[in-house]
Amino acid sequence: MEVLPSFDLKGQVALVTGAARGLGRAMAVALAHAGADVAVGLRSLDTAAEVVSGVEAEGRRCLPLAMDVLDLEQVRSAVREAASEMGRLDILVNNVGLGPSNLAVDVTVEDFDLTVDVNLKGTFFASQAAARIMIPQGFGRIINLSSQAGFVALPTESVYCMTKAAIAHLTKCLAIEWGVHGITVNGVAPTFIRTPGTKAALSDPAFERDVTERIAALHRIGEPMDVAGVVVFLASPAASLITGETILVDGGWTAR
Repeated sequence: MEVLPSFDLKGQVALVTGAARGLGRAMAVALAHAGADVAVGLRSLDTAAEVVSGVEAEGRRCLPLAMDVLDLEQVRSAVREAASEMGRLDILVNNVGLGPSNLAVDVTVEDFDLTVDVNLKGTFFASQAAARIMIPQGFGRIINLSSQAGFVALPTESVYCMTKAAIAHLTKCLAIEWGVHGITVNGVAPTFIRTPGTKAALSDPAFERDVTERIAALHRIGEPMDVAGVVVFLASPAASLITGETILVDGGWTAR
């Protein structure tokens, strides 16, 4: 009998980093909607209320964890606690990211180091900690947040673009190493999405018009659930033969 694609995540446990708001919260809630229990990594547990209520409204368990990706021991501890408290760890979504804007000639060492440490170093070591749990299980799904900025050049975003391009390549490297253990590693690369982090930039009508025009095919700014849907797909059995890929969710920006 033919087996039809399944998007069901019942019985699985996910960990989403940077889950307090915006994309992270949307991903956590969408994974819960698909049936997963969700641990949420947060820089401060004081920000947990909204995402916890969103996950629990889907009838799933939510475990808030202190997880500042600049503290690698805290990262490792949070991953271990997620697996210990929830019984296993099937899905890791590396969502945390930042990117101070500045012309390349004016980038400071401090901003360079912060962007690399959060976006790239944090993603690598969270993935490593998760893989150490997933390898003995013989199963895992790791999903990294890249960006369209990893595929096109954005003025004043040189360091951010560099790290997001590196994440797309890191995704390939980890996929090749860990595939033999039943672990897939994929990326998602969004365009501008309406989140608290982009609110200030998109509040400028001229900037919003320019972005909307550059999103060539669909001419609309993305919403968090546009990205969360791809994350659920990559975590699901329907995507079991996809690994090492980074899926652009850019409305056609890079198709020009």
